[in-house]
Amino acid sequence: MALSKNQKDRISELLSQKIEGKLKKYGRETTSMPFLARLIQDNEKIAAYSFIHSLATTLGMSIYEDVSLIIASETSDECFKSYGIGGAISRQQKSVINKIITELRNGNRTADIKKEISEIIATPSSGGQFQKSGNIADFYMRRGNDECYFEIKTVKPNIDVFEKSKTKLLEWVARKRKPIKVFLAFPYNPYYPEPYSRFTEVGMMDHPNDFLIGEEYWNLLGGNKTFQELLDVFDKVGKQFKAKLQEKFKQVAKDKLDSY
Repeated sequence: MALSKNQKDRISELLSQKIEGKLKKYGRETTSMPFLARLIQDNEKIAAYSFIHSLATTLGMSIYEDVSLIIASETSDECFKSYGIGGAISRQQKSVINKIITELRNGNRTADIKKEISEIIATPSSGGQFQKSGNIADFYMRRGNDECYFEIKTVKPNIDVFEKSKTKLLEWVARKRKPIKVFLAFPYNPYYPEPYSRFTEVGMMDHPNDFLIGEEYWNLLGGNKTFQELLDVFDKVGKQFKAKLQEKFKQVAKDKLDSY
């Protein structure tokens, strides 16, 4: 199963609303870029860059959570974004998680999420306390008895993100005190068609068992060919707004940036 007509329409509407809103509200905050303006020698290109950067900021990572919700709504029993996991973590569980992370960081063990989950579940959980930090999963879905929790991150994170995200995933297991599926997910592979490579994930992740990249993530949510069909929806919306965007670039470009 891939995307239904209803899902495509909902995603298209979501994207259109975001772009329309930005077209109506956008006003250039930076009124002077004297160095860049003299280097580029093309005010319209600078205007396009400024608008695109602003649009990307507006969309942020939330657009991927919104789209995930639309896709999983037809393929899961329940799904939520910004999902509060709850649960308590005991000192013993924290100790085991810290030990796992330290051994992974030092190269003393190989990432194996199934084994790591087993170790955490086998650890006493009595006397645990609620921990506010790390309580929210960017996205959650359940299919039958399978509970899946996702941390969705920007595709080129800082080196410490992998360690922090892996810690969070393991803490989710401790909170639930049962086998669950936990993933760090990237919405696309910035190195395509080459394999993803970013600090070689600093030895933290067990790809693809707790780390999903692009097509792997979207196809898990919606089924085979979901990723390609999702790209097609984005492409269609982009073509619909191409003329409006170009006109906006020209409008913004009327305000010169080389006034020094």
